Amino acid sequence: MNIRHTEHHNMLRIGWLRAAVLGANDGIVSTASIIVGVAAAAPGVGEVLLAGTAGLVAGAMSMAAGEYVSVSSQSDTEAADLAKERQELVDQPEEELEELAATFTKRGVDGPTALEVAKQLTLHDALGAHAREELGITETSIARPLQAAVTSAMTFVMGAAPPLIIVLISPADQIGFFVSVATLGFLALLGSLGAFAGGAGIIRGAMRVTLWGAVAMAATAIVGSLFHVVV
Repeated sequence: MNIRHTEHHNMLRIGWLRAAVLGANDGIVSTASIIVGVAAAAPGVGEVLLAGTAGLVAGAMSMAAGEYVSVSSQSDTEAADLAKERQELVDQPEEELEELAATFTKRGVDGPTALEVAKQLTLHDALGAHAREELGITETSIARPLQAAVTSAMTFVMGAAPPLIIVLISPADQIGFFVSVATLGFLALLGSLGAFAGGAGIIRGAMRVTLWGAVAMAATAIVGSLFHVVV
């Protein structure tokens, strides 16, 4: 009886998971920090909401643009390396075959077997084999600029929205306190979800995200208190 064995690896999520966690974390931390800092300068609710909303819009656009440019640079590098490898397969196929076989012998495969594997992979998909074994480019790691940009922008907005909602339901003279407490809870939840999705320790993931969020909010609160102006 044949039993199909299917495995699901966390690495398959790494492309979108990194952008999602980064975007949501930045959305929560930066927006909450702006709100806490402005609230510490003792303005009205309207000013706090305006500053937080401006931070949400600017942050989402910045995250999208930054991710797109960064990942596009990675994509350009991958494309250039693949073009070079494609030409080398045409110009010096024998040398490339030996180079591919050498990647297997370095991992413990004996010479004749490594050469046979290299030949079979070359017949099946020469460029794909060299991309994986020499360049480390795989389907799960390949750069996707548009996906990274959209994911980062959307998750930034999702992360920035809760602190703004807390402003609306908080007493006017305690906005900073309520936003700070709620944000730490949001960050702990985000860290836990990110760690769970990536197969890592939940407590550790929650703690590291919450710690840096607390530091960021404390820093902006100090600035607002010391200068007593909207910054």
